[in-house]
Amino acid sequence: MSSVLVIDDEEGITDVIQEALSLYGYDVQTACDGNEGIQKFKDQLFDLVITDIMMPNADGNSVVRYIRDSDRRMTPIIGMSGTPLLLNDLDFDKVLFKPFPLQSLINTVRTFPPVADFGKVRLRACA
Repeated sequence: MSSVLVIDDEEGITDVIQEALSLYGYDVQTACDGNEGIQKFKDQLFDLVITDIMMPNADGNSVVRYIRDSDRRMTPIIGMSGTPLLLNDLDFDKVLFKPFPLQSLINTVRTFPPVADFGKVRLRACA
């Protein structure tokens, strides 16, 4: 089962995404802002992070910078934004512009293999 961290300051959005991804077998944790998201990322291993851009405290760009500077910099990150001008999309693996259909999110999430699969790919490539 893949684990996903969803970070958004709008509880309704995190609830809908959590429920939708859970129906597809994902283990979903949520955070209400960038600071909480960064702390959860430090404490747990996630296969994927989905983050809003505009949030109080640490915004989504701060979250992506933290992850890209960490020892788990290869963790895929999907950015969500209703204000695309505020994101640095070069650091995100994918970007979804709000509002988006849930099926688009599901399809995007499915393109990323679990972290465990990344290790297997690397081992095969080095062998």
